Amino acid sequence: MTAQTNPALLSASHLTCIREERILFDDLSFEINSGDIVQIEGPNGAGKTSLLRILAGLSRPYGGDVLFQGEPIVRCRDEFNEDLLYLGHLAGVKSELTAEENLNFNLRINGYAQVDSRAILAKVNLTGFEDALAGHLSAGQHRRTALARLWHTACKIWILDEPFTAIDKKGVAELEELFIAHANNGGSVILTTHQDMGIISDDRLRKIRLDYRFV
Repeated sequence: MTAQTNPALLSASHLTCIREERILFDDLSFEINSGDIVQIEGPNGAGKTSLLRILAGLSRPYGGDVLFQGEPIVRCRDEFNEDLLYLGHLAGVKSELTAEENLNFNLRINGYAQVDSRAILAKVNLTGFEDALAGHLSAGQHRRTALARLWHTACKIWILDEPFTAIDKKGVAELEELFIAHANNGGSVILTTHQDMGIISDDRLRKIRLDYRFV
């Protein structure tokens, strides 16, 4: 009897992405398993954000499929979304809401109604800013408000576009520690960043390199 292996948590199968008559990537395939921390790297314009959006199901590829546990995400959208936390390049923080209201809104839409949001904001060094309108916060505080939900989620797949933007060195180190803990607990992290990793070792970090070419 042949032993059966479980399908990858998330996989790309022959993905092609074309934007404005440029092939950003073509026939791209890879697997991401539980415990993986994966950095998508490449020059500006190579399609890093486009790939993250395709992996998150927010954009459709020109060709190929994204699979969640072996099933195309278009066929298991609800199950996939329940296991996905996506944070885009923009913080996505509503300026008319306070830091606490922004966090509570994001937690509620993901099914977390009863949480100690102030304790979560303390983990991202926003103690004392819970009642401040987001419109009055700095860029770094905006980013930390958005990232706070990472400290309270059951989602296995984290897809993060430039999560370290406007974050100081201490905050970056804390995020890296959180990524390692999430991966050690069976999750996966897929991210882009222009910063060097300080804590995540090279043998733990997988890299997928993108380059572009004209059609």
